[in-house]
Amino acid sequence: MTRRRLARVSLLDPARITEGVGIALESIRVSKARAALTILGVAIGVMVVIAMASMITGINKAVTGMLEQAGPKTFMVMRHFHGGVNIDDGSEQPWDRNPWVSVDEGRLLRRVPGIAEVAWREETNGPASAGLNSVSSIAIVGATPNLIKSAGGQIISGRAFTEIEDAASSYVAIINDKLAEQLFPGTDPLGRLVKLFGIPYTVVGVYAEAASLFSGSDTAPIAVMPHSTFSKAADYWRGGLFLIVKPDDSTTVVDAQDRVITALRVKRGLKPSQENNFSVVTQDKMMEVYNKVTGGFFLVMLALSSVGLLVGGVGVVAIMMISVTERTREIGVRKALGATRREIMFQFLIEAATLTLLGGTIGMAFGGSIAWAVNRFSPIPAAVPLWSVVAAVAASAVTGIFFGLYPARKAARLDPVDALRYE
Repeated sequence: MTRRRLARVSLLDPARITEGVGIALESIRVSKARAALTILGVAIGVMVVIAMASMITGINKAVTGMLEQAGPKTFMVMRHFHGGVNIDDGSEQPWDRNPWVSVDEGRLLRRVPGIAEVAWREETNGPASAGLNSVSSIAIVGATPNLIKSAGGQIISGRAFTEIEDAASSYVAIINDKLAEQLFPGTDPLGRLVKLFGIPYTVVGVYAEAASLFSGSDTAPIAVMPHSTFSKAADYWRGGLFLIVKPDDSTTVVDAQDRVITALRVKRGLKPSQENNFSVVTQDKMMEVYNKVTGGFFLVMLALSSVGLLVGGVGVVAIMMISVTERTREIGVRKALGATRREIMFQFLIEAATLTLLGGTIGMAFGGSIAWAVNRFSPIPAAVPLWSVVAAVAASAVTGIFFGLYPARKAARLDPVDALRYE
């Protein structure tokens, strides 16, 4: 076995690694204030990675589940979809000239071949009450009777309102299970009255809403009434109506979109050279926008964690340089007894990595606790991904080794004679 191979084996000796870890822990005990900067910086960096990664991963899983529940073939027709965050500065935007999507256009699309369902809905917020119970703000939706068939969901009890009730602008409503729990705790809401816009509506059904990118979360209280009734009773911004289109099983999403676009262009009298003055939006397209937003969160996460790791790295340099100075005579003795530069350097790198790994472990504990609290007490289904744990451990170790390299090299290059004379 060569001398280089022998040196490599000796460096990986568990006893040497344990010795380095022990010395690092002792330096933390002796120099608590100095070590705290290193541990705190790394802990904050790792905590940010774990907490944000767990929330983003949980939301990703929830959004994927939404797509599976509502059906990936369902798409929307709306006045405009700008595909991201829009800041309204009061000036006219190009899409402001787009005509509003109308009920007549929804009826037109119902006659298009290959389209199974077309529903339309508008929405506003307002209070709801039933007897002595009230909710200050809920989502109040005006929609067609086939909304649940189009957007997904399930009637738990009772029924949906009918086409006749929609045509007659009847004061009936279906409520989701969340609102039923708040307004009618422990009682059957069917046949009872719920007051919306100051008007009593008879509850004809309770439903569980399928979480969808086209609708609110099933954790929000919602009441749905016939669209004709909504348009007369509600005080809302007119122009937010959109269509939910569901192709039949024999028609692909692309074919259905082409047919819908053609029908609307003919209806609106657009020339071949003119662009669409409406938007057709699939759930995949909305998912792309969502991924861009989460990508921005990842960049923020990397920036914040990098600052924390940098602070920890500066602490590593400071505490290890002090350690080299305090142990100069010890280094001289070890070199006089035959210790090589590589062994001295390895010893100090182990100490540096131990400091940052300790900070990383604390950060993972706090990050995991934050993820648990978010999952337990909020609607965000946070889940700690394995890759974030691996990344946190690797980042902690690399930070210690990288920033500990200079002090370790300085210790390894000390002249043994000068080191032995150091007081």
